[in-house]
Amino acid sequence: MNKTIFLASDKYVDFTANIIQAKATELFRGINDDIEKARIAFAFVRDEIPHSFDINAKVITAKASDVLLHKTGICHAKANLLAALMRCADIPAGFCFQHITLMNDDSQGYCVHAYNAVWLNGRWVKLDARGNKPGVNAQFSLGEPMLAFPCRAEHNEYFWPGIYANPHAETMLMLEQADSLDDIIKHIPDNITLAPDVQEEVNT
Repeated sequence: MNKTIFLASDKYVDFTANIIQAKATELFRGINDDIEKARIAFAFVRDEIPHSFDINAKVITAKASDVLLHKTGICHAKANLLAALMRCADIPAGFCFQHITLMNDDSQGYCVHAYNAVWLNGRWVKLDARGNKPGVNAQFSLGEPMLAFPCRAEHNEYFWPGIYANPHAETMLMLEQADSLDDIIKHIPDNITLAPDVQEEVNT
């Protein structure tokens, strides 16, 4: 597997930005273990960067440096920040995606939910830093993934198998064009067509 693509900086995973570099230095000071770095970064993004809808945010973010600057983002934006912090520490990190309902049922349609895969101890570990709230309890787990949302077959929820090196381009474009949370609800993509960079038979 070519891990280089999971260590690259780009427009959205912009870990070369000074603000990302400074935060990584702060978070990982004195820490040499990759698992502990991942645990620290995950907790920071999950707990210290509120999900935009949880706080009714007035600013819409996409790239990692803006998420850190404004201290908010939706799941895709927060996944960009966690990937950036990991790549800044030379730890490969990618993206996984899930087809879920916008609300508690499918009455208002679907969206693409994003979370991360981080390469630790020779394998991919799935981490969902969306941010916890009543009914959402994502945790750092080296074993069975403890993600924000279960897949409910009765509501046509499922995982797109595989791991992607880059954020979901259509969602990034939507975030760049959105002026409000209402814009996100109206325009967030609900489908992925590109093949993953790492194939998986089962994506959990």
